[in-house]
Amino acid sequence: MDCKRNENKTQTTTRKITSKVKKLYIETFGCQMNVKDSEHIIAELSDEYEITQNPENADLILLNTCSVREKPVQKLFSELGALNKKNPNAKFGVCGCTASHMGKEIIKRAPFVSFVLGARNVSRIKEALNTPKAVITDLDYDETTYVFKNTRKNPYKDFINIMVGCDKKCSYCIVPKTRGKELSIPMDLIIGQIEKLAAEGVKEITLLGQNVNNYGKRFSVSHPKVDFTDLLREVSKIDGIERIRFTSPHPLHADDRFLEEFANNPKICKHIHFPLQSGSTKLLKAMRRGYSKEWFLNRCEIIRQIPDVSITTDIIVGFPGESEEDFEETMDVLEKVRFEQIFSFVYSPRPLTEAADMPNQVDKQVAKERLYRLQKRHAEILDEIAKNQIGKIYKVLIEEPGMGKSDNFFTVKIPQKDKYLGEIVDVKITNANKHTLSGEVVK
Repeated sequence: MDCKRNENKTQTTTRKITSKVKKLYIETFGCQMNVKDSEHIIAELSDEYEITQNPENADLILLNTCSVREKPVQKLFSELGALNKKNPNAKFGVCGCTASHMGKEIIKRAPFVSFVLGARNVSRIKEALNTPKAVITDLDYDETTYVFKNTRKNPYKDFINIMVGCDKKCSYCIVPKTRGKELSIPMDLIIGQIEKLAAEGVKEITLLGQNVNNYGKRFSVSHPKVDFTDLLREVSKIDGIERIRFTSPHPLHADDRFLEEFANNPKICKHIHFPLQSGSTKLLKAMRRGYSKEWFLNRCEIIRQIPDVSITTDIIVGFPGESEEDFEETMDVLEKVRFEQIFSFVYSPRPLTEAADMPNQVDKQVAKERLYRLQKRHAEILDEIAKNQIGKIYKVLIEEPGMGKSDNFFTVKIPQKDKYLGEIVDVKITNANKHTLSGEVVK
């Protein structure tokens, strides 16, 4: 999964558990994998702690961190200080990717922190909690056969890790240094988890990994040779699972067999998050992405043949050495693919990455101006896309009262807030803007 999105937002993970004495407050920064890690932490501590939404009432305060960009790291220490003022008697722990790469430096900068737990060591939360000033950041630790209890927040959908770590060498990315080498989770464990969820009424599964379509490259235990397409086919055989999503596939591994399965398997939702990063082949080479602009466009051309498919992406603006011509190559891809959503950012140098020491760092004001142009044009494209949704009929899983997601990942509102919860219904779109569709149930 190319880590992305929500750097400037803090998501509070909550779960109500009764009859417990101690209280846990947890904040989650960053990507969906971090959200799932927080759910696993909650599960591991559920026999000792109940969740509170008020940090002032907490006995234990955990921050599960992201380090893909600079701001989340800055926000970590700001948030730690603010929370410590609110509740100086709480025990503090820092988990996640920033914990992995900063380690004991976190305790040096914030001495009231009791322990640091890396992103590759989630199952060791109790060990960290019970060891004074513990710093557990072992990147070689293997959790792929560890079965966590389930703590999903939504009764109709869930997220399932299918792999850990990342073997890519993207020159801008710190993730391999915080999550370790890539290991796939055994298929029988994944299938067993999903079968259990299906029996509990879950209808939609999202498969999670840094590069999901590289699944099967390496296991830590003896395992038959399989790939991501094989996994998709096995998951689709599970009775009760009606929708399959995944994030994020790597464009380099989007071979014809995978795209054919994506197009033709009726259980696979027709939305794909396809991280571009740059439209310049020169910059893609400097980023060590492994594909060219032409390859990316060819894959998207194949994907666009699927009716009503949506493609979302990540884009970095201002990568070292980016010229105006390079940026225009990115704008060209934007025009050709017309992404339904983009997560776009100014390049942020990260420690332990090759790009941080590259010459020709782009002036921040130049990068910000390019980002503005990119986002402005994309907003115009979204307006055009929205207008084309009027009158279409989409299948929507109603996940919460009056709201759900279409097969192709549009947020859709319906007027009936007291009906259809947990159902997949046909909705005819009557109103649309760049963020949300509205419509009437025609089922």
